[in-house]
Formats: sequence, structure tokens, C-alpha cells
Amino acid sequence: MKKKRTVKYWIGQLHLWLGLASGLVVLIVSITGCLFVFQKEISEALGREKYFITPGKGPILPVSLLLEKAQAALGKEMPVNNIVSYRQTDRSWEFMAYAENDSALTYFGSMPYYRSAFINPYTGAPTGIRDYKYDFFSIVKAIHWSLLLKTSIGQPIVGYSTLIFVLLLITGLVLWWPKKWTKATRDRSFKIKWKASFRRVNYDLHNVPGFYTLFPALILALTGMVFSFRWFMGLVYVAAAGTTTPPPQVVVKSVEAARPTGNPMDLAYAEALRQLPGIVRLGISPAAGKEGTIYVAGYRDGETYYGADVLQFDQYSGKLLHRRNNSEKNPGERLVEMNYDIHVGAIAGLTGKIIAFIVSLICASLPVTGLLVWWNKRNKPKPARQAAPRVVAAVVN
Repeated sequence: MKKKRTVKYWIGQLHLWLGLASGLVVLIVSITGCLFVFQKEISEALGREKYFITPGKGPILPVSLLLEKAQAALGKEMPVNNIVSYRQTDRSWEFMAYAENDSALTYFGSMPYYRSAFINPYTGAPTGIRDYKYDFFSIVKAIHWSLLLKTSIGQPIVGYSTLIFVLLLITGLVLWWPKKWTKATRDRSFKIKWKASFRRVNYDLHNVPGFYTLFPALILALTGMVFSFRWFMGLVYVAAAGTTTPPPQVVVKSVEAARPTGNPMDLAYAEALRQLPGIVRLGISPAAGKEGTIYVAGYRDGETYYGADVLQFDQYSGKLLHRRNNSEKNPGERLVEMNYDIHVGAIAGLTGKIIAFIVSLICASLPVTGLLVWWNKRNKPKPARQAAPRVVAAVVN
């Protein structure tokens, strides 16, 4: 008589085959995410002379002059399109040049160049060049982002594998949940029996850490899906904002007019400092095209990106054209804006990064231990058959 298959059996089958289908991508994405968490700390520790300077005694040089110095260091063929300045007196400023090639199929072909020049803002002297295109952490990020393929090809693969991973976490919780809560089931569910056989230890390593990291792993996976799918980003926005109305879009343009007394970039930077007291980091994007504006985003700490106030300046006059404060954003905008900082754990500082590192490492282990659980079940040694007792007929003479 065949044993009746329960709902939990079919959930187990779903968990198994989804895990086998997505396991390799989940392993790669988790390992690269784990490696990337402390990229800032490691990069600054290994290249301290590039990122840090001896504080100057006088004022900083004009931004326009620093831009000229950075452009000379990078070369005219790589125009600077992003600047990061710090209010800290011991930090060099970063001048980044980046270009894309949408027709390429791989990460390396998708960007003709991606470099930064680091400049001492007091002297104008370059402190170093960083070639992000071939940088270790950039390659790690590109593997994590799209498996070294162009975004339109690789990111859907990563995104759908992450979606499957979310389903695996949910089905894994169902399979983990004991039928009855007894001391024995609690011990099996919450503790790893290190002195048991390899099969049992591996099974516990799949179940127990998987349960403890369920919630943060879901956060990492769901924030990853925000990057991969615009429809999912829209769902997050609507859920947090409580409305389907998109955030307001204000379009402002530079108007070519008489030249001001002074460099527009310098005027814009000085006004940004006046408008944004207490800001510790400024992201500046020089104007692109004849109608483009100078963007300045003010950040409240040296690492995270959420909560910025954004200013737009006329590229010809340096006049402030528009300001959007963080306080004006609705909850949906704020949550979407926080997504990157949540995903890498930076939103909670060093503690958040440590959690993200540990959780990513455990997520990387789950496809491996899960595969071994399946393999061990398939190759479970069969119990030896007992020989049937021989019946010896007694012959009565």
C-alpha cells in the first residue's frame, strides 16, 4: 500500500527542485555580497595615502581648479562626470570619469573606462588614481550585480534566482517547523549536534543557521530584488507611500546667458555649502549638455546615500534653480532611497555590516549543505537484508 503524500512532502519537493535550479547563482551572489560588504574599509586601509591627506592650513582651492587638476591626471579623453567632496579636512576629493557601452555583452565591454583621480583639495596635487574597471571590488560587485554580463542580460538571471531564494526561505521555514514542540524537537530545531555523524551535522548546518538568519536573509534578498525588477521597486514604493502616484518630477534647465563674475562651478559649490550646513559629504555632477544643470547632493555622513538634500544650479550663472529636501520626500521615496544602504548593512553602521557579512556567508552555505542533504538521501546505504532462517525438517525414523 502506497504511503499518502502530505502537503509537506510536496513543499519539500518544491524546496528541493527550486534549490537545485538556483543554487549555483545563489552561492555566487552570496559569496560576492559577503566579499563586498567591507570594500570601503579594506580599500581605505590598503590605499590610505590615496584617500587621506595631512590637513592643509589654508582654505581649499576652487572646485574649478581642482577639476582641472583631476582632468589633467585622468586625461582629456575621460571627462569627469562626478565629484565627491568632504568637509573633513583629512580627506582627498574624488573626481570620477565613467562611460557606458550598451551594445557590449559583458561587464568589461560595457564600460570603455571607469577611473577616479584623488586630489588634495589644499594643494591640487593628485594623491592617486583608481581604475575601477579592473578593481577587485568592482569585479566582485559586477559578478554580484549581473554575473559579469551586461545588466540587461545578467541582472534578470540574478533577480529571478533571488526571487526563487525568497521562496526557498519560506518553504524552508515550513519544512523546519516541528509537528510537535517537545524538548527533543526544540533541540533538533535550534541546536547543531556537533558530535553526531557527518550527515546529521550537515543537516543541522542547513536547518539551524537557516532559521536563525531567516529574517535578515529575507531583507537582503528583497532589497536585491528592488535593484533587479522595476515592478518590485514599484510595489515597495506603493506599499510604503500608500499611493500609486509617482513622486513629483521637476524639470529645470540651464539658460545660456551672460557670463557671471566668477566660475559657475565655484559659485554653485559655495552656495551649496551655505544652503547645506552640517553636511559632511557632497556629491557633485557637472552639467551635461547645453541645458544640463549642476547637481549637488548633500549627505549627512561619509558613507550612506539615503536622506540627501539635492540642489540644482544653472551651469552658466551658478544660480540655484531648484532644491528638494529630504523632508519633502514621502515614505515610499525614502524607503526606495534607503535600499542600497539596507542591502549592504551600512544603514546600521559597522554592526549592520557585520550582520550583512555573516548572513551572506550563511546564505552561501545553504545551497552547499542543501545539495549534500539531497545527495546523502539519494545515496543512503540500504539496510542489509537478513537471511531467511532455514527450516530443517526433522526426520523421525
